[in-house]
Amino acid sequence: MNELPKNAFRQRPDLHVETEGEFKGWRTWTRDSFETHNGPFWHRIDENGKVQCAFRVERKHLNGMRNVHGGAFMSFADYCLFAIASSSHLEGPGVTIGFSCEFLDAAREGELIECDGEVTRAGGSLIFLRGTLKSGDRSLFTFSGTIKRVKRKPRTDAGAVAT
Repeated sequence: MNELPKNAFRQRPDLHVETEGEFKGWRTWTRDSFETHNGPFWHRIDENGKVQCAFRVERKHLNGMRNVHGGAFMSFADYCLFAIASSSHLEGPGVTIGFSCEFLDAAREGELIECDGEVTRAGGSLIFLRGTLKSGDRSLFTFSGTIKRVKRKPRTDAGAVAT
């Protein structure tokens, strides 16, 4: 259980495995400052080889009505796109080029939010995914997205990207 395929996350030297607490043994990435600030968001591989993603709602995730802010759901869903794709299809860098979502229900502080998602198609440069965020049996948010695999351009002497 929780073992990664040999090709998974090959280009992610920033992979962190939690060593204590509720998410002991779960993974996150530390390179993305936005996700680090807005998370922590977590992922792991279950006993069937499927990616599981989750986060525990904190006060910082709430809007003025004390529900999870829509942007928090959207940020987590984008994280899920990459966690799901990285386990089997995305072997290097990628960017989100399409994202669609529907808000179904509210969540509150303290709830565990989990993602059930899948790759629906993977081609040469595009990966299509969809998922549902849930709290227990309650569906909160559905989403679909597209990741484009990208090639890194060589850097020039001043750190600028060559064109």
